[in-house]
Amino acid sequence: MRWNLMELRWLEGLHDLLACRFLDGLMPIVSLPGNGGWGFILLAAVLLAIPKTRKYGCTMALALVLDVFLVNLLLKPLAGRARPYDLGISYPLLVHAPGDFSFPSGHTAAAFAAAISLLPAGKRIWVPMTIYAALMGLSRIYLMVHYPTDVFAGAVCGALCGLTAVWLSSHWKTGRLSRWNK
Repeated sequence: MRWNLMELRWLEGLHDLLACRFLDGLMPIVSLPGNGGWGFILLAAVLLAIPKTRKYGCTMALALVLDVFLVNLLLKPLAGRARPYDLGISYPLLVHAPGDFSFPSGHTAAAFAAAISLLPAGKRIWVPMTIYAALMGLSRIYLMVHYPTDVFAGAVCGALCGLTAVWLSSHWKTGRLSRWNK
């Protein structure tokens, strides 16, 4: 609990430093595709629908499934961390208050899982997606629905899910997982 209060004070100080109308309008928009992961699910579906990008869509879908299991079904219930607004922040929330636990950030994890799963597509695609994933994490802090450690843990979890999906996809494609191919 002491750590939560320390991070909450840091969060409030950062908010006092950065808060402005422009960011108040921009950050909810940046955060929107992470609501339920629908923006990333839609992107994976679009990639799956196009024959040229189907393999990237498949890898992204796998990364997002791994992410749901790791973050939403395992870590969030296990950690059971209250969100910053549950501790009584003095700022109005700019987004609807999420009903689940805070640690790790699901929005950030999904964004990084999607971004890192695109590594095989080349840096023209995965670099902008990774920058967007970082902005997603910053938006969750700015909106005061996550602590910085939630966002950091979400980024690590998402990146691990993305890398795992890339590894599994590459090994499946080369037949190295041949016993699974039967």
